[in-house]
Amino acid sequence: MTSLYKEWKTLIENQTDSSFDEFWKNYSSTEERIYSTILDKALTEKSGNEGSFENAGNVEIKGKFSELAKDFEADPVIFEGFLDGINESLKTGLDIERIFASSGISLDIDLDKLYFNMLKAGAKYLYDLPQWDSIFSEEKKSEIQKKYKRSKTLIKDKKTGRNEPCPCGSGKKYKHCCGKGL
Repeated sequence: MTSLYKEWKTLIENQTDSSFDEFWKNYSSTEERIYSTILDKALTEKSGNEGSFENAGNVEIKGKFSELAKDFEADPVIFEGFLDGINESLKTGLDIERIFASSGISLDIDLDKLYFNMLKAGAKYLYDLPQWDSIFSEEKKSEIQKKYKRSKTLIKDKKTGRNEPCPCGSGKKYKHCCGKGL
């Protein structure tokens, strides 16, 4: 029996220039529908708790893989791709390569991570879903966006000059110690 993950990888790898647009249209519309449903569930749970998501709210989805794919109206292989994508946003990741149609799965979704990862993926159609406005305040979304931007910033280490003391602590100039011959 071939794992769904292998089928997902094969599907992606076999896309051609002519088939990619149709594949992407199918995948992204399925993904948007699934996330809308998940965020609606989060909002329903929030309204019952009088709470706020401002401090790492979660939503949990449990069930048998085949039943969840059916509930989300998703092709099983596309649903596997969705799981591959959401895996980084889960409190406990899934062993994606060992999921079969009969597998039981539990998605404990960290909404802060989810929003962050949607930004990271450049998935505007997902991080602009209207449900986010009811889940996070503008301040919270801005905080996560700043965190994302900071994660992309590279900080270069200061380069040791030839005539500066060697960072190894020998007391010699860099050019006569660790920088010798460079």
